[in-house]
Amino acid sequence: MTESSVQKNTDKLVLLAAFVAIALSIFQIWQGIRADLSAPVFRPIHLSWVLILVFLTMPLFNDTHSKGVYLLGRCIDVLFIAAVAWASYAIVTFDYDDITFLMDGLTSLDQLSGLIILVLLLEATRRTVGMVMVLIAALFLSYALFGDALPNSVASKGFSIEEIIRFHIFSTNGIYGAPLAIAAGVVFIFVLFGAFLQVTGAGKFFIDASFSLAGKYRGGPAKASVLASAALGSISGSAIANTVTTGALTIPMMKKLGYKPEQAAGIEAAASTGGQIMPPVMGAGAFVMAQFTGIPYSEILLVSIAPAILYFGCTLLYVHLMACKLGLQGMDTTEKITVVLKHGWHFLVPLVLITSLLLMSYSPILVGIAGCVAILVAAMCRKHSRITISVFFEGMKEGALLALPISVACGTAGIVVGVVGQTGIGLQFTQFLMALSGGHLWSVLALIAVAAVILGMGLPVTAAYIVLSIMAVPSLTELGVGLLAAHMIVFWLSQTSNVTPPIALAAFAAAGIANTSPMKAAIQAFKLAQGFFIIPLMMAFSGLIWLEGEGVDFFLAILSTIGLIVAFAGFIEGRLVTTLSPISRGLLLIAGFAMLAHHFYTSIPGIAIIIVVASLNYRKSTLETVG
Repeated sequence: MTESSVQKNTDKLVLLAAFVAIALSIFQIWQGIRADLSAPVFRPIHLSWVLILVFLTMPLFNDTHSKGVYLLGRCIDVLFIAAVAWASYAIVTFDYDDITFLMDGLTSLDQLSGLIILVLLLEATRRTVGMVMVLIAALFLSYALFGDALPNSVASKGFSIEEIIRFHIFSTNGIYGAPLAIAAGVVFIFVLFGAFLQVTGAGKFFIDASFSLAGKYRGGPAKASVLASAALGSISGSAIANTVTTGALTIPMMKKLGYKPEQAAGIEAAASTGGQIMPPVMGAGAFVMAQFTGIPYSEILLVSIAPAILYFGCTLLYVHLMACKLGLQGMDTTEKITVVLKHGWHFLVPLVLITSLLLMSYSPILVGIAGCVAILVAAMCRKHSRITISVFFEGMKEGALLALPISVACGTAGIVVGVVGQTGIGLQFTQFLMALSGGHLWSVLALIAVAAVILGMGLPVTAAYIVLSIMAVPSLTELGVGLLAAHMIVFWLSQTSNVTPPIALAAFAAAGIANTSPMKAAIQAFKLAQGFFIIPLMMAFSGLIWLEGEGVDFFLAILSTIGLIVAFAGFIEGRLVTTLSPISRGLLLIAGFAMLAHHFYTSIPGIAIIIVVASLNYRKSTLETVG
């Protein structure tokens, strides 16, 4: 086949993929409004659509191979698409009312259809997420198959392939369980909302507003990066996507101002990762949390506000101290905020709308659809932001494509959740964790933090949270941590792999933009993102989760957390207003540990020490200025 004919076939597949992606977005909106398809029908249809799109857009062999190899891969992809379509049809039309299959087992054709979906889901996971998640799913499936051959302490009943397929495919317990339900419902709609924000120019408005607010201050571009990431990260669904989007603008400006390349990359990575814990959307994991805990999303949103503000306050403090140490100033010229608002104030309306509706406990799916409509209406209301029909369809296409790795990851995470439920390994893991930690909350938190970093090296944040919550939350609740606090701790710690060496994905993405060493960027990001470790500790040992604590405890927890952040930042950076003496740094370290103890008789003296050290440091800076 000639090169021109190969190109024509490739172009046809690209057009077909765009059509399928737009059709998927239309189907998702229709289902969100009508909601007339049952879970055993809707979820397999959604996953089959996603798998077909993955095989269309992510070839088995890319075009760097020879034409023959590339064409062979595309032929295999077409076979995969046909197999997915046939198997999904068999699953959707399966007669669940005839319960004889529970006693007699599945037919050979039903088993084949289930096996096809299971295998091709893992192949799609390999292409979109990576091999690590495939290996984790395979490990859990192996445990379900051969658990009876293991020692008694970790053994389980060995299940047959027919029993595994019946449980994971022909029920809503495995692949088509809660994780995929969230991805196929509310998460898809909010990813689509985020795509519309980008194509309408709303994303640029938030970045411009951030520079107007913070650009003129010391280290302005870095602070603007934090603010922009807080605004965009909560709706982008991906720390890496947020890093690339805002970092393309902010990282070069930070370097130009005087930040070292690794510092600029670290700031952007820490800020972008923080967007995943910032209301109102908080990425995909918070919706999964609502499903797992049974707590309304509006309540999760409310309790997340204070910790998120504390996290970004921590990051801004480090950014400021770094700017002071480097002697950096703000930007010479910035657009006035009034000018930016005059140009793009209408883009704030959809965010206000979805936040209000979520707080009023409306269905998150309908809220997301309302947000999509609102951003399009807002864009069309003013001449300079109106979009064409082609841009609209581009947003529909991009929304579907951005959702692919999330849906695939959640489907595969459902395998892990299903095996835990089918075998009962979750209880054994809890007992193991308790024995290893000696029953101490500190030890359990440390083990969970290590597990979160390890899991996050190969899993997306949402998948890491799902796996870790199933395995680790029971250990926390057994030690007296409230259910919501336990899930929030795991949710926060699941973010840490984006900024923690040796594999810090967001930091590595930022390092590419900054043209610096990935490891140096990861070290800076780890330092700047300390809030991901400090704040979960305070959630465990204090009343930082507002709904689970009293007003006085909540207020003291906030004061203690602020004190802890200031103390550690001052100790690590060696300055507050000006350079700190070794004695002052030692006092701040002592005060920080006093905050961690979280007791009235330790927190108050700790806060007093911080105030005294800060006051003396301020006095020292004024004397240096006069001198």
